[in-house]
Amino acid sequence: MGSQPKLSTEPRTHALPKQPLAPIEKLEARIRLLHALQISQQPDQLLQNFFKHIQPLVGVTGMRFKFHEQEPDTRFGKDALHHCDYRLTTDEGYLGEIFFSRSKRFLEEELATLELLLGALVYPLRNALSYQTAIRLSLLDPLTGLGNRAALDSALYRELQLAERHQHELSLLMIDLDHFKQINDVYGHVCGDEVLKAVAKTIQEVCRDSDISFRFGGEEFVVLLRKTGTIGARIIAERIREQIAKLILSQTGEAIRPTVSIGIGTRAADKREHIRDLFERADKALYRAKTQGRNCTIDCVMTK
Repeated sequence: MGSQPKLSTEPRTHALPKQPLAPIEKLEARIRLLHALQISQQPDQLLQNFFKHIQPLVGVTGMRFKFHEQEPDTRFGKDALHHCDYRLTTDEGYLGEIFFSRSKRFLEEELATLELLLGALVYPLRNALSYQTAIRLSLLDPLTGLGNRAALDSALYRELQLAERHQHELSLLMIDLDHFKQINDVYGHVCGDEVLKAVAKTIQEVCRDSDISFRFGGEEFVVLLRKTGTIGARIIAERIREQIAKLILSQTGEAIRPTVSIGIGTRAADKREHIRDLFERADKALYRAKTQGRNCTIDCVMTK
């Protein structure tokens, strides 16, 4: 199974006696746990299975896992007064920290059992976290950090189904950088990349937490607006357009002031349609915005 994980705990305290597991029982418990941890490569499901298996062995009532400071903790059960904490690492680096709690203090024998069972968790958890990271990266555009085309296809299907099921409005913004080829030709592709990143950052800053942004390809971006009709979509689109128009990027002493054209496609709350229809309406609206002088917003609503 490879080298044992490095575990560190808080100072251990004494408690009321609990019947310790015999060596053969520990081995059997570890084998059962190893089998249970092969079921899923989802970190949350893996941790849930682990919590379920250790409860009858050590009597913990709560468990918490922290991976990154920026991400919320994964919690199971109920927190209690007494706890023990472990930092999980492998030869490849830091995995996270795991916390166990209950109303009674932990015995030395119980902590030894926990450490034995944690040894079965660490490598499946490492694999699950690596798999999750790989999946997440496969859905991101490496330049802008927005969702890529594959992520957009998946989100379009999901959001349209949800909108139809709950009879919500759904809007889609297609955003295109004006005269982007000219920027690349005059200032070079490195400068063009900086413009793309600045525009993507502005889109994310203007959009609401519920909106989802993507790089569609080249100089085009797409934003999905949940529970948003034409009026709301136009307000958000205009905010995006206005904020991008305020950008000033300096290149060899010259100021680059990018602008965008935006097309809006909206489905009514009580209509059914194919993903392609919503996308095509936004694309047609974008084409009209480009032909009407650029740096403007045009919408197209489902009429049938």
